[in-house]
Amino acid sequence: MTTPAAYFRLVRVGWVLVREGVVSTLPVQEMPPSARFLSKVAGLFARRRSAKEDRSARLAHAIERLGPSYVKMGQFLATRPDVVGVAIADDLSALQDRMATFPMAEAVATVEASLGRTVSDLYVKFGEPIAAASIAQVHPAIVRDAAGERRVAVKVIRPGVRQRFAHDIQAMYAASHLQERFLPQTRRLKPVEVTRTLEQTTRVEMDLRLEAAAISELAENTKDDPGFRVPKVDWERTGRDVVTMEWIDGIKMSDLHGLRAAGHDLDKLADTLIQSFLRHTLRDGFFHADMHQGNLFVDPQGHIVAVDMGIVGRLGKKERRFLAEILYGFISRDYERVASVHFEAGYVPSHHDVASFAQAIRAIGEPIHGQPAETISMAKLLTLLFEVTELFDMETRTELVMLQKTMVVVEGVARTLNPRFNMWKAAEPVVGGWIRDNLGPKRILADLKDGAHAALRLAEAVPEIAAKTEKFSRDLTAMAEHGLRFDAATAEAIGRSEARHGRWGRVALWVIAAALVYIAAVVS
Repeated sequence: MTTPAAYFRLVRVGWVLVREGVVSTLPVQEMPPSARFLSKVAGLFARRRSAKEDRSARLAHAIERLGPSYVKMGQFLATRPDVVGVAIADDLSALQDRMATFPMAEAVATVEASLGRTVSDLYVKFGEPIAAASIAQVHPAIVRDAAGERRVAVKVIRPGVRQRFAHDIQAMYAASHLQERFLPQTRRLKPVEVTRTLEQTTRVEMDLRLEAAAISELAENTKDDPGFRVPKVDWERTGRDVVTMEWIDGIKMSDLHGLRAAGHDLDKLADTLIQSFLRHTLRDGFFHADMHQGNLFVDPQGHIVAVDMGIVGRLGKKERRFLAEILYGFISRDYERVASVHFEAGYVPSHHDVASFAQAIRAIGEPIHGQPAETISMAKLLTLLFEVTELFDMETRTELVMLQKTMVVVEGVARTLNPRFNMWKAAEPVVGGWIRDNLGPKRILADLKDGAHAALRLAEAVPEIAAKTEKFSRDLTAMAEHGLRFDAATAEAIGRSEARHGRWGRVALWVIAAALVYIAAVVS
């Protein structure tokens, strides 16, 4: 239930965005006249800033003012260009997750409370923080075990971040409910569901045991992969609020001069990066969904090391197959097959015409085949795809959007390493191999095997299904003879809920009105 306090927080968020000049710089060319008018009015209340400061910088200032929870929200929405638009998603992708560090004493207290041991017992040395983000900060440390002393990185949760996020997420729910109510054309994007996904993703990220588990799973999946690895987790020194892992002595991928000086082959690193990401996606169905330059290092052996596994994505076998068929259809110019896959997967509502959708897909695919492969921008391709799917009422598929956005980020990193990077050529060994193994004769054998397992599970469940069916039949017969009745307690509970909902709705409207009057008075 959305409370008046949530609406008040939402008003505050809106006011900060207005004051920092974000609202007045939003793209409104295709918006209704009322939206363009509001954008101009918002410009009157914006702070005067340098003409060189673009929307991205203004957005960064606004989110910094709103606090750590909104930095995390912004980073999440950067993975959802279908919701906020490609331009805003690009602005949010540039957010620097650098926050002020919290005191050493608080970090020590958090570690000891989480692990149940003193810091001096856990670590030979526990250093001052070297980096701080919206969720946690990192400390260098040294541990001693049977193999001797070794350096580690200790990630410690930010005190109070869970309570702060629990309050701030309510404003997001308020915004999404208002969006669904007053902007019906955006309901296909499922704003409330997107907010729910943000809440779940961030709650998972705030349990550092789950991040450690993600690192461990990716390490197991990639143990035999060439040129890619993740840090080792020290499970003895890992809990809900702290994770200890191997210290990485490497060069950040953003440091091109440092990479060249160390003798690394940047073109090869670009190929390895995209191939590793595609292996994780197609082979394993589990991928690092935040692979920007700040989370990628190159160690002295030339291996790419990925850190910060707070955000991960998963694809089921069916989704991986559809993805491969869509990619293969674009490459082979079989647009009818691409369209059919969208309908088979349920991505596009069945009342639309397959041939018309294939025509729209052709409008995206043909320009690609008319360009040199190294000039094709995945970001531009996704922009066109979002525009087309909107025309055909394609509902948001969270797992695919996260994959697509991550692919854009990974491609961008690869192009900084090699400006003439040919994504299609680099991807062919992985994508082509997966297609040959999974869309050919091997696919039939795998489907038969999966079908046999499903039939066995169904046979085992038949007695339970029969019993439930018999009970449902008796209940249905009784309902037909005597009608559907609520007991007194249920009817009373329904009445109380409806009354409370109406009362809180009226209170919320008064809170919003009072807040707007207050803001107008302050400005005047």
